[in-house]
Amino acid sequence: MQNYLSPIEKVLTSYSLVTAFAVVGLTLWISYTLAERVTRGRIHGSAIAILIGLLLAYFGGVFTGGKQGLADVPMLSGLGLMGGAMLRDLAIVATAFGVRMSELRQGGWMGILSLFIGIFVSFAVGGMVAYAFGYRDAVSITTIGGGAATYIVGPVTGAGIGASTEIIALSVAAGLVKAVLVMTMTPLLAKHIGLDSPRAAMIFGGLMGTNSGVMAGLAATDPKLVPYGAMTATFYTGLGCLLGPSVVFFIAKMILPS
Repeated sequence: MQNYLSPIEKVLTSYSLVTAFAVVGLTLWISYTLAERVTRGRIHGSAIAILIGLLLAYFGGVFTGGKQGLADVPMLSGLGLMGGAMLRDLAIVATAFGVRMSELRQGGWMGILSLFIGIFVSFAVGGMVAYAFGYRDAVSITTIGGGAATYIVGPVTGAGIGASTEIIALSVAAGLVKAVLVMTMTPLLAKHIGLDSPRAAMIFGGLMGTNSGVMAGLAATDPKLVPYGAMTATFYTGLGCLLGPSVVFFIAKMILPS
């Protein structure tokens, strides 16, 4: 049996990126089927797909003993490129092409204000949680607070102010938890918070900030809103990376001089 499977394994390994697209496509098909038949549309297929992806990454890391999840499996190594920063950033930028400038301008100063409110509130909440768990130094609190903003802002902030790898890992974990919560709770709460227009989506993206969570949540609510939420969520990430290691860190040092 092994002899029959060896040529197939060789082909899948040689064309690992194509294999990765096939695996992701199969995962999406399963996820949307579950969303339609099991949850009856209450949870969007994209949210289920991300949850399945996180579980597969976990078990892939456990069984292979590696650090890249399923990408440590030779025939699935293409997942490392497909899920890497290059294609991720390309997908985020591509969403901007669905924006109509006339509707973007309607966000006005509320859209800009939501960015600053979202960033500082996330840093504050994350910092308070870190403090409650015994962290008392400004570096650790700022880094974990950055993770509460997004799992990108946390590592960037930590690297800029000299945080340890353990603290940076905690910030990534905090960001992932936030992303999963946003993507799963958005469709359930959308009607209650008035998330039904491009202007509301821009404000929502500015307040939440996490690109993956906002885009998946809006896709489950109304796909037409995704570009608007993604636009401000992307600005949120960039602004958080600038403010985290500078303004927020200086404020934390004034509050916690030790």
